[in-house]
Amino acid sequence: MIYEVADLEVAPDAAQEFEAAVALAVPHFRNANGCHSFRLERSVDRPGRYRLVVKWDSVDAHMIDFRGSPGFAAWRALTSRFFASPPMVDHVEVAIEGF
Repeated sequence: MIYEVADLEVAPDAAQEFEAAVALAVPHFRNANGCHSFRLERSVDRPGRYRLVVKWDSVDAHMIDFRGSPGFAAWRALTSRFFASPPMVDHVEVAIEGF
């Protein structure tokens, strides 16, 4: 399992509308092959800063299967207009799980 971690910047005055758009996108991730979880985290310290964390079977499940799907096109259609800069995406795996 891997996690897609995307840092997202949104204009603070568009935050509520952005969050509503992300909520509409949840079913596209839920229905994606190889997707196990999805969450959007909001920065407490920096308005407009978000982190998207999605658990996938593999990098290919995200980068090939999902990105080539209608679900990804729907995600982009719902959310891309809110991005103040291109999302910064990393794929990570757990190195140590302390508790």
